[in-house]
Amino acid sequence: MSLSIRSTAFAPHGEIPPQYTCEGADLSPPLAFAGAPAGTRSLALVVDDPDAPDPAAPQRVYVHWVVYDLPADAAGLPEAVAPAALPAGAREGTNDWHRTGWGGPCPPIGRHRYFFKLYALDTLLGDLGRPTRATLERAMEGHVLARAELVGTYQKRR
Repeated sequence: MSLSIRSTAFAPHGEIPPQYTCEGADLSPPLAFAGAPAGTRSLALVVDDPDAPDPAAPQRVYVHWVVYDLPADAAGLPEAVAPAALPAGAREGTNDWHRTGWGGPCPPIGRHRYFFKLYALDTLLGDLGRPTRATLERAMEGHVLARAELVGTYQKRR
């Protein structure tokens, strides 16, 4: 079995329900992880949108969530997970709203894609402060054993 990430809230490449976005309660969606390879010491999760601000003319990748040092045996994250409810040892980095935690889809125009990227690492990264995605990716270099991805989409209704 290879590393996988899925959600009961939306199908792969399916639409993310509004309760997980700025048009709803902005809850983090439930996520399930499986298949971490032997030697995995921790997991990391990055959620980003490569279609910002406009899918017809993307200019940047917008980061919605950074979580790392999740236990290697973590089975996932529940819906609306609060920082205090993250698995023991897990840490959050800074998203592009300049805060930690989940920041749901809120595209200004068009249908955007949201990539939920799960990494199995051969190490614990330890306290990196409140790392950005770029800082986390540098810390993970040479330590990624496996990678899995789940893509959801969203377009504002208003």
